[in-house]
Amino acid sequence: MSRTKAPTRQKEASSMQIKQGLRRYQAVIVALSVFVGLFGLTNLISPYPISYFDISFMASGGMTLALAAMGQTLVILAGGFDLSAGAIISLVNVVLATQMDPANFEASVTLWTMTGIGVGMAVGAFNGFFVAILRLQPIVVTLATMFIVQGLTLLIMDKPGGFVSPSLGSAYLGDAIPNLLPASIVLILVVLVFWFWLKNTRYGMALYAVGSDPVAAEATGIRGTLTLFMTYVLAGGFYGLAGVFVSAQTGSGDPLVGNSLLLPMFAAVVIGGTRLGGGKGGLLGTVFGAYILMIVVNMLLTLNISAYYSTVAESCVLLLAVLAGSMSKHSPLAQKLQGARDYLSARRKGLLVSQRDYVDRRLSFASKTLSEATGEHVSWFRKNATTLRYTLPAYVALLIVLIVTQLTLGNVFDKFGYWNTLLVLSSFLAILALGQGAVILTGGLDLSIPWTIALSGILVAGIVQGSDAALIYAVPIVIAVAVVIGFLNGLGVVALGLSPIVVTLAMNGLLQGAALLWSDGTPAGFAAPALRWVMTGRLLGVTPVIPFLIVFVIFAVLMLGRTAFGRRIYALGNSEEAARLSGVKTGRVLISVYILSSLCAALVGILLTGFSGQASLGMGDDYLLPSIAVVVVGGALITGGRGHYLGMLGGALLLTAMQMLLAGTSLPYAFRAVFFGFVILAAVIALREKKG
Repeated sequence: MSRTKAPTRQKEASSMQIKQGLRRYQAVIVALSVFVGLFGLTNLISPYPISYFDISFMASGGMTLALAAMGQTLVILAGGFDLSAGAIISLVNVVLATQMDPANFEASVTLWTMTGIGVGMAVGAFNGFFVAILRLQPIVVTLATMFIVQGLTLLIMDKPGGFVSPSLGSAYLGDAIPNLLPASIVLILVVLVFWFWLKNTRYGMALYAVGSDPVAAEATGIRGTLTLFMTYVLAGGFYGLAGVFVSAQTGSGDPLVGNSLLLPMFAAVVIGGTRLGGGKGGLLGTVFGAYILMIVVNMLLTLNISAYYSTVAESCVLLLAVLAGSMSKHSPLAQKLQGARDYLSARRKGLLVSQRDYVDRRLSFASKTLSEATGEHVSWFRKNATTLRYTLPAYVALLIVLIVTQLTLGNVFDKFGYWNTLLVLSSFLAILALGQGAVILTGGLDLSIPWTIALSGILVAGIVQGSDAALIYAVPIVIAVAVVIGFLNGLGVVALGLSPIVVTLAMNGLLQGAALLWSDGTPAGFAAPALRWVMTGRLLGVTPVIPFLIVFVIFAVLMLGRTAFGRRIYALGNSEEAARLSGVKTGRVLISVYILSSLCAALVGILLTGFSGQASLGMGDDYLLPSIAVVVVGGALITGGRGHYLGMLGGALLLTAMQMLLAGTSLPYAFRAVFFGFVILAAVIALREKKG
């Protein structure tokens, strides 16, 4: 009897191992299947059979994205995000293009490849220092690094040019075996072999452990700090190699060459099966994800569909891939559904405390405790000590900047014109601070601001065509579009349980495609004279937007500090679960917050159009980092729950005053991005929560 059972048990064990293996590599298998299917479909719709040249061209065409996405995968496996990847690729590209000797057509491929990788690893070490050692939020650090690196790149090369030796192109774009094996495929195979070795080392196992549960990893003796630091360094090396490859493709330098890679990079990672949040995934699936995106874009071109749809396609693929990954029982969506069930269960059992009681406890606990302990009346300053602690530094720094401006440029304290200009230019950031600040107070981030601004400006200019009468219906149309944008952002975060970074980044890509399609790549129309007057005219010697700004500031302070909606935002930022159990309808609050952010961005788009007289593509790109910087510099905690609008206003005034000071010097424009990046890093370090 036992002899007959033994083979059966062996078969069951073998079957179980096969099933576990299939589950383990399910994402890779799916990505491979999609890749094969799309490749076959491309062959069907192509007017000619796919040749070896086509395969070689496709292999090299997707290589830069694949290498960059592999670096991003390492960071995401560790539980982070890296927004500086595209900027690092651009930096490596311009370094090679400016340092190579145009007279040397046989430059050392090994030397310059290691140079590019070294530059990338150096920037990765910069990120790793702040993220792993100083324990700052990866999203803030890498965003600041992105602007610092972009500024350095523009300082090195402010326009396309330079020289990259043809030897790089011959090495990476040629054939490893003539008419049989492209060199680019050999490169990707070498990198994958390195990865399969790396994932089985002590570091590789620590990477997955830290990404899955950093606290548990530390408890088992894994050196989480070193693992995180090495992850950012290695990721930088991958970005550097991607920069080398794109240099071989172009044969020259372009300071903006990596900017368009950020969205497809995240999409490739998610399509390849790597879980946002860390601990699950790998580089093999990412490679297939990158080539899936490349094939999708190539199919659009084959079908003669406008290239403007490429960002729309990439955004849709990213959202669909993330949504597909949200179907597992351990996904954020499943956890939100479980949280909703727990809430309903608690409500039926009568376990919920009142919302007002909960919020009041959270907001005034410290002052009540102090009052009860001393038995004395607590002054306003003592009650608001925490708020003042984080708000006042922005105004102290502003005063210092004003004094420096007076000493270097003059006309500050004795000329109203300076203050008028300061307030007008600050109005854009002051408005954005309310929307982005509200999102940050809930623990999120809105990366769709740049193209919400641009699309709003393009729409209002295109509709009014210089007519004041058309403003009556143009502005409501733009506002309605903004409400839809914010609602969709909030819906993606709330209903689908997706990361705010992914949702708003994908939305930014969708809006970019929409703006390109609407304007056909060339925005038309002009601002209405009335709108121009609001931003550049005079009313009793004051630009009309300034009284509007004063009213807006009063509204923002009252909304965040004196209304139930404002209290719910803070409660949500402190603890979403506690807020839900206290009776706060967290979903409605989150959606409302993203709508508010989009409305503020749309208002800035309208005012910017009035200020400049017309709209332009990318007019909102310069406002992403500052919109976050003013909130952080103003004392808000990037993880949510702490901040005051008056501090954010101080941050807006401070950054604008610094920008005006820099504009009055002979420093290059690119230096401002570097300066702002370091300012936000310094602010995050100085104003971070003290532990213990």
